[in-house]
Amino acid sequence: MIRKFLMAVVAMSSVNAISVAQADDLVDKRWYVAPFGTFVQPAGDRGTDTGWGAGMGVGKMLNEHFNVELKGFYQGLNATNGTGRWDMTGGTVDVQYFISRGAFSPYTVVGLGGMNTTHDRDSAAGFIGEAGAGLTYEVADNFLVRSDVRYRYNNNFDNHLQTGPTEFNDMVVNLGFVVPLGEKPKAVVQAVAPVVAPAPKPVVVAAPDCSTLDSDHDGVNDCNDQCPDTLAGVKVSIAGCWIVDVKFDNDKDIIKPQYFPNLDNVAKRIKEHPELVIEVQGHTSKTGGLKHNMQLSERRAAAVKKYLVDGTKSPNLTTRGYGWTHPIDSNDTEAGRANNRRVQLEVNGQAQKPLAK
Repeated sequence: MIRKFLMAVVAMSSVNAISVAQADDLVDKRWYVAPFGTFVQPAGDRGTDTGWGAGMGVGKMLNEHFNVELKGFYQGLNATNGTGRWDMTGGTVDVQYFISRGAFSPYTVVGLGGMNTTHDRDSAAGFIGEAGAGLTYEVADNFLVRSDVRYRYNNNFDNHLQTGPTEFNDMVVNLGFVVPLGEKPKAVVQAVAPVVAPAPKPVVVAAPDCSTLDSDHDGVNDCNDQCPDTLAGVKVSIAGCWIVDVKFDNDKDIIKPQYFPNLDNVAKRIKEHPELVIEVQGHTSKTGGLKHNMQLSERRAAAVKKYLVDGTKSPNLTTRGYGWTHPIDSNDTEAGRANNRRVQLEVNGQAQKPLAK
């Protein structure tokens, strides 16, 4: 049963690796050191009591999902019922797959290596394989608490340290911390450049300057207004286009009641003007995989559209999911991620016919 668990963890890590998106320059790729303490619960095949140990890992963050780590350790198992003490010194090469990176980061781990075991003054070198799962908690940019639970398989290749088996099965619980070396990459939030009104030009015929006009009374002057026929009284973006924000909880596509009154008003205006061409745009924060977030953003957009049309046909109302590709805030803070989990309903000024005033 324990070996089946090892195979399952290896298979899960392999499948997840296929779906990993290409990392960008903002992905944390620092080296780190990771001291840890260990509790060992041996199976009955050693005929000994529990034990303790410690070790040190040196690793590298490869991309958004993978770490590789070289780890060394010493562990000792206490004697029981007259059996001798077991002293184990070894090391492994670990590959860690992080399901997501954040304040709490769950991961699976597979490790292969060797171990020298001393028992009753006899020593034997053998092979070890480990598989398990754990999580890290980021206390600061350069300090994380880490813990994992692993199954360990040990084969001493017929070097009998006792009468009985040469293959052993242990449970290992590690607790320690991770110290990344260097500065953590920071996401750069690009500021939107202000729209500068064109410099006044001499006019031959006196005519109103577009920067002083606001034909649709939406608060954006005609020079900068990309949607000159916006409905009166609706909320607009800096480009003068109708925009309705709906925020969602993490990994959810359920519209919260606080947005119902605003959406009811939007639905009423849409029904009054069926000629409008509207795109309902769904967005997510950068948490989890790219494919999952693209699907989640489309579900969010579809939920808002369903609410707005309420069973009626609206061929000019379409949906599109953008995943995390169009953030409006940083994904490094919870407040920023909350702002990015949204649906925008935007009219791009492409109405099929002029709107009645």
